[in-house]
Amino acid sequence: MLEEYRISGRRASEIAASVERGVGSGDLPPGHVLPPMRELAARLEVNPNTVAAAYRTLRERGVIETAGRRGSRVRPAPASTSRGSLRIEAPPGVRDLGEGNPDPALLPDLGPAFAAATAVDARDHGLYGQDPVVAEFAAQARAGLDADGVPAGPVAVTSGALDAIERVLAAHLKPGDAVAVEDPGWGSVLDLVPALGLRAVPVGVDDAGPLTADVERALRAGARALVVTDRAQNPIGASLDERRARELRTVLARHPEVLLIEDDHGHAIVDLPLHALGGVTTHWAFVRSTAKAYGPDLRVAVLTGDAVTVDRVTGRQRLGPGWVSRLLQRAVLHLWTSGAVDVRAVARSYGDRRNALIHALEERGVIAHGRSGMNVWVPVSDETGAVARLLHSGWAVAPGARFRVAAPQGVRLTVSGLTAADIGPLADALAAAAGPARPVTYG
Repeated sequence: MLEEYRISGRRASEIAASVERGVGSGDLPPGHVLPPMRELAARLEVNPNTVAAAYRTLRERGVIETAGRRGSRVRPAPASTSRGSLRIEAPPGVRDLGEGNPDPALLPDLGPAFAAATAVDARDHGLYGQDPVVAEFAAQARAGLDADGVPAGPVAVTSGALDAIERVLAAHLKPGDAVAVEDPGWGSVLDLVPALGLRAVPVGVDDAGPLTADVERALRAGARALVVTDRAQNPIGASLDERRARELRTVLARHPEVLLIEDDHGHAIVDLPLHALGGVTTHWAFVRSTAKAYGPDLRVAVLTGDAVTVDRVTGRQRLGPGWVSRLLQRAVLHLWTSGAVDVRAVARSYGDRRNALIHALEERGVIAHGRSGMNVWVPVSDETGAVARLLHSGWAVAPGARFRVAAPQGVRLTVSGLTAADIGPLADALAAAAGPARPVTYG
């Protein structure tokens, strides 16, 4: 209530900061309606244009949204309160299946990779003025992309997939533009879009990827960009198949002005073939990160795309971090060329655990999704209750609210830490927490 929190300030920046403090403290909760601009201006004794500028800043930062005559209100998930905060802390004795980490036993030893990288650096020190992308790294990356049918394009390197997605969106869009995003989808992308001042348009997802009709509807409604996860989609494990990819290319061909961003973070942990979409639209980007295969702390992702997009990204990158460490690039190059990760073995290990859990749930009358990757998504009618009951049973899972915009409720489980002995007890707990299966359409 405004009686409990008084917005203050004389300048636009001060008013905006006051609202952000209120959102951060919880005094201005999600959905809270802000006073009309003229009313707040009169109360603060400032020009209405000053309040209008403050509200505009807050919209661009993803803190508030404006709904025409209904006024401005705090976003349901403001950028200052990330979806990552919607986590369940696992107390002692509770198994944590909610963090989304890979299985450490399936990650390679990074020692030899960094030893190889530092050996090269000892002979040829990394200095200012050198190419930001190691030539051998670019060649190996491009060869892998070519083998997977990713259209030709220059290679850049970013600090992980999200860094690449942010840079590509910023290179082409302006505050207020709409971005079609998977729903349910990666919570970090759902946070990033409003944080950039952009507007998320949810697109339903099934086991084969984004629903074609939903994508068509979003693009016809004016979405300027589409973000697609090709494989190991987070949270439901979707993977584009040949038919869905063909349908989506047909839709994109009718909207060549749309910016397409593809995320292939499942590379090297999924043995399903890649069905890339790029090259249909004028501007496109394809991102392939190393985090799931080699460990989240190895912040390296390959970015390719049309020449204009990659040039804009690298040009802006030069004015910030400059480049991603060439030592990291050489370490990843060693991992690629040494065969440090057996893709089939890793994919089989995650697949065995996913499939065992999904099958056990089916036997208990519970529907679950998990075609690829390391996660299983279980639709539930009351995710708050389901999370609480699972916690009481000794299992911490990720609440679906971290991954949803308008999609039905659910919970996400990461199978990385599961053993064969865990499957039965976990399935029993999930069946008791989720209730009987009911088919759910995400779209």
